[in-house]
Order: sequence, then C-alpha cells, then structure tokens
Amino acid sequence: MYDYIIGNVEYIKNNAIVLDNHGVGYLIYVSNPYSFELGKEYKVYVYQQIQEDGHFLYGFKTIEEKELFLKLISVKGLGCKMALPILAVGSTTGIMDAIERENILYLKKFPKIGDKLAKQIILDLKGKLEFIGVGISDQEIESENELKEVLIGLGYKEKELKPVLEKVNSSLSIEEQVKEALRLLLK
Repeated sequence: MYDYIIGNVEYIKNNAIVLDNHGVGYLIYVSNPYSFELGKEYKVYVYQQIQEDGHFLYGFKTIEEKELFLKLISVKGLGCKMALPILAVGSTTGIMDAIERENILYLKKFPKIGDKLAKQIILDLKGKLEFIGVGISDQEIESENELKEVLIGLGYKEKELKPVLEKVNSSLSIEEQVKEALRLLLK
C-alpha cells in the first residue's frame, strides 16, 4: 500500500494527473487536477483501490483531504468515484462542518448525493471526524483557498484577487466572504 508519492507532474488530464517518480509515471485520480502545475514537484498522498478491473490511485494534496476521503468511502453507498468530486467542490472544513451540523442541503449540492445518501453520510460520520487535524490557521487558509477558487470560477484573475483576499473577513461563512469580495472587487 502506498502512503504518498513524490514526483513531477508530467500530464494533466480532466480527472487525473500523471506523476513521474524516477521514471515511473503514476496515473493518479485527483479532485482538482488543474490545481497542479506541469513540471512542478509535489508530494501527493495516495489511496490505492484494488478492484477486479484494475488498480486505481486516488491522490490528495494534504493528509487531511486523504483522511476525509477515507472516512467518506467508509459510508455505505459512497464509493471512490463519488467521494472524489465531493472534495473538488467543497473544502475539508466545510464538509466536516456540514456533517457535524447535519446540514443535508450542503451535502446534497455535491454530484450524485441525494437526500438518502446525505442522511447516510451524517449517520455514519457525525462525531467521527475530530481526528482530522485542522487548526484555526489551516481553516483560514482553507477558507481563503475556497474563496479564491470560487472567484476564479467567476472569471476573476488571480492577480486582481490578492489585495481583495487580504481584506475579506475569514471568520464569515463562505457565502458572506464571496459577497464581501465581490463588493470589494466592484469598487
């Protein structure tokens, strides 16, 4: 079993990257392949899934993402291919918070997650996510990254976002942060 692989990103596909480690290219399915840069070295935490039709590697930039992924795939009816997009759309802290607060609407925004599966996630994971070591500073970083991704998705350039991100209050909900950032960008 692999824990992580360090290597250079050789290819970026729509749902995966190829990580070159000493001449061996590992195809690793990731939640957001475009967050990786070609030619840059990364330490990618991996989970290996072995099935009848093949061996698959799922990769994560942080150990917290990997640990949350492992918890998610332990939920009845939620496999790797459904858990990975959850990490692409939501932040680690946001997902954990939604589970702890039993926020079914938040969980239903993820692809292929309906009412029944959202309730199953809460039933199986509520109270079992404390081990994921996310401190306050990590939450603030995660929140800023999520805000930046949302704004880039709306068409803003990273250069114009830097001064705005510093001014946005990170203790607000992500929705309020987006509103505040948009207000600052439109000035």
